[in-house]
Amino acid sequence: MELRVLRYFLAVAQEENITKAAAILHLTQPTLSRQLIGLEEELGVRLFQRSRYHIILTNEGMLLRRRAQELVDLADKTAREFTVRERELIGEIAIGAGETRSMTFLSQAIRTFRERYPKVTFRIFSANADDVRERLDMGLLDMGLLTEPADVGKYAFCRMRERDCWGVLVRVDSPLAALKTVTPQDLESVPLLLSGREGVQRELANWFGNRWEHLQIAATFNLILNAANMVRCGVGAALGLDLNLAFDDLRFLPLSPAMETGTVLVWKKDQVLTPVVEAFHQHMKNVP
Repeated sequence: MELRVLRYFLAVAQEENITKAAAILHLTQPTLSRQLIGLEEELGVRLFQRSRYHIILTNEGMLLRRRAQELVDLADKTAREFTVRERELIGEIAIGAGETRSMTFLSQAIRTFRERYPKVTFRIFSANADDVRERLDMGLLDMGLLTEPADVGKYAFCRMRERDCWGVLVRVDSPLAALKTVTPQDLESVPLLLSGREGVQRELANWFGNRWEHLQIAATFNLILNAANMVRCGVGAALGLDLNLAFDDLRFLPLSPAMETGTVLVWKKDQVLTPVVEAFHQHMKNVP
C-alpha cells in the first residue's frame, strides 16, 4: 500500500462521493476509481458499497479507514520532525493527556516554552490513560500525561507534583448536594457514572469495599464533560477527579474517606528525541 493511495482512500471516505473527492484531489474520476479498485484488489476485500449518488464503507473499509488515518498521521508527524531551519527551533510536539489538574502545570510549561520558541506548535490529544498509551506505543505521540493507576514499566517518566482528589459530581437539587463529603453508604442507592478504565474501577472497588457489588452502575465514560452532561440530565452522579471546573447547576463533593491519585508524564524509553522534543524535556525540568 502506498501512502498516496491511502490519502486518496481517506478523501473518498470523508466525502462519500468519488466525484467530489476527485475534485478535491485534483484527479479525474476514472483515475481515482482505478486507484480504489487497485487498492481493493491488493487487499482482497471490498472497501465500499457503491450507489448512484454516494458510497458507504464496508466493515473492512471502516477498519482500513482507522488504520490508514494512523499511518498517514504517523507519516506526517515524521515529515514534520525532519523540518529544520538554521538557528531556529521549529516543529510539533504531540502530547496525550488525561483529565487532571496537572494539565495546568503542563499548560504553563507550554506557554513559557512558546514564548522562547514561537515556531513550535503543540498537538494535544485528550483521552484516558489507556488510549494515550496506545498512541504512544504507535509513535503518534511524543509524551503522555497519565493519571494513575498506570503501568509505566516500559516508559521513562517523571511524577507530577500535584495530586488529584476524587469525588462525585451531582446536581444542585440532589439530596447529596447538601453534604460536605460523601461516603460509600451515601452512594449505595444512587445511579452512578464511572470511568470505563478497569484499573480505576479496581481502585473504586477498594474504596467502596463490600458495597461495590450492590452499586447501581448507570453508565461508564472516559471524559468528564460528557459525564457532566449526563449528570445534568438526571442519568446519575459521576465519580471523577476534582478538576476545579465551574458548573452553575452541578456540585462536586469530595469522597470520605479521601481518595487521591497521582499523575505521571511518560515517554518511550531509549528513544531518540527530536531537537524540539528534547528542548521541551529540558524546559520542563526548569519550570518552577
